[in-house]
Amino acid sequence: MYIAFEGVDTCGKTTQIGLLQKAYPQFVFTKEPGGTELGIKVRELALHHPNIDEKSRLFLFLADRSEHIAKVIRPNINSTIISDRSVISGLAYSSPKWFEQAKTMSLFAVDNILPNLVIILWLDEATIEARLSTKAADEIEKQGIKRLLEIQEAMPQICDNLDIKYEKIDASKTIEEIHNIIKAKLK
Repeated sequence: MYIAFEGVDTCGKTTQIGLLQKAYPQFVFTKEPGGTELGIKVRELALHHPNIDEKSRLFLFLADRSEHIAKVIRPNINSTIISDRSVISGLAYSSPKWFEQAKTMSLFAVDNILPNLVIILWLDEATIEARLSTKAADEIEKQGIKRLLEIQEAMPQICDNLDIKYEKIDASKTIEEIHNIIKAKLK
């Protein structure tokens, strides 16, 4: 089973996936971008270089996604795979005006291999704002709270559009509460 964790920056995906790694060491854990050698380079370019054109950023993420499917997802497709992000965030973070083109290119990049389940860690505006104030913003976070809320709202819509099952979890709960909810969903 291929399970993707989604949510805007600061929602706690990385924290929850770290807890799952301890609870389920037999699972395959990965992330997008950054789950491959190419992905590490793409992540650095796309998230920390301000002069990259929006379309160019999309193409970088598509290249990473294709490599990730080929090197991580497909070889482990018969295992339980937990991924920090997936095609869902790729589409949610891309410009809404290019959704249909981005969707077509994304499905091509992933060879139509989509998550079986998406867990969306959901935050309210005040919590996003509070959490962002404690860290240095990357190029995507610099687009502001309004943009992050639009991205968050797009995630379940994209799951519906691609006919992918998803679960929304209130990410303002305690780390332990969220972890227990996730473990219950995985059973």
